[in-house]
Amino acid sequence: MTESVIQSRTTSKAAVTAKHVRIKCIVWDLDNTLWDGTLLEGDEVRLRDKVRETILELDSRGILHSIASRNHAETALTKLRELGLEEYFLYPQINWGSKVASIGVIAENLNIGIDSICFIDDDPFERAEVHAALPKVFCLDHSQLPFLLQMPELKPEIITTELRMRRQLYLGEMRRKQTEEAFTGAHEEFLATLGMVFTISPAHAEDLTRAEELTNRTNQLNTTGRTYSREELEELRCSGRYLLLMAELSDKFGSYGKIGLALVECDPEVWIIKLLLMSCRVMNRGVGMILLNYILRRALESGVRLLSEFVANDRNRMMYVTYKFAGFTEVETRDGVQILQHGLESIPPVPGYVQVEMPAESARLFTRVQGVPLR
Repeated sequence: MTESVIQSRTTSKAAVTAKHVRIKCIVWDLDNTLWDGTLLEGDEVRLRDKVRETILELDSRGILHSIASRNHAETALTKLRELGLEEYFLYPQINWGSKVASIGVIAENLNIGIDSICFIDDDPFERAEVHAALPKVFCLDHSQLPFLLQMPELKPEIITTELRMRRQLYLGEMRRKQTEEAFTGAHEEFLATLGMVFTISPAHAEDLTRAEELTNRTNQLNTTGRTYSREELEELRCSGRYLLLMAELSDKFGSYGKIGLALVECDPEVWIIKLLLMSCRVMNRGVGMILLNYILRRALESGVRLLSEFVANDRNRMMYVTYKFAGFTEVETRDGVQILQHGLESIPPVPGYVQVEMPAESARLFTRVQGVPLR
């Protein structure tokens, strides 16, 4: 049955039916919305009932928070700090400008679509202005706060580890950017200061939702553009013929999350890389070849011939260059699929500034693949 899964996965991302976009970030007004009272009028402002609990619960679901408020920035941030909530709001826009502009800045910084933002404000004029300029933003009155946790737009079907740590991923990236902007040396010198750790392990059941997301959302650093459902990935993962590998990256600022995926078909004499991809969030970290390097070394140790499939599109040329740089050559084309081969005579080294970790289960996984003679 896994053969049919592989054969059916030739659909490009453009042909995948778009799913309903869920809310990824709530943008809050402050006065008389997040809290009762007007801060600059000297009111003793207090959080509205159940707001803290709502923010923490939504954060645990992977829903981000930010602010679009006409206020004095330092005064408002000081109050948020006193309330113990400042760390939950990413890229807060507290100024005297348009909230339409503020929402645009937030969406750009978070790299999310306008249609995945919910805006909450007590002022009907502010909501009307945002709706007129940004009709895809989901606008709510502050009176809807008690019902937020029950809204389907704010209830992910599956809450993964990746979702639970989503805010921390963004906070880590913000700190990296700040540090990199202040760094005066060469880019590789900066990378050497990060203390990066690249971990390769077999995909577990709890990884499959993230793996599905990677196949649907990763375009540039993707060798075939094929997409896989969670159910298909589970079938492949449990097969004795296919290896499904996940890669995670972390550094001194925290984890980048699960950022890489490889699917390898393993026959006794030939291995075929059916899919190799890396998240664009690590494009400039110099780690793009590490997962491929691992597969090359395992193939060499196993004494097999190594092939890879590549399906060119208008966005993934960088992966073709990666393959060529690694030493792959094209041997044939089958129905639009280029078949590349690596001779395994020379395998590029791992960058010295990255520590690669492979749990023991990663090595044992290869011995469980039917017919693969590990040496």
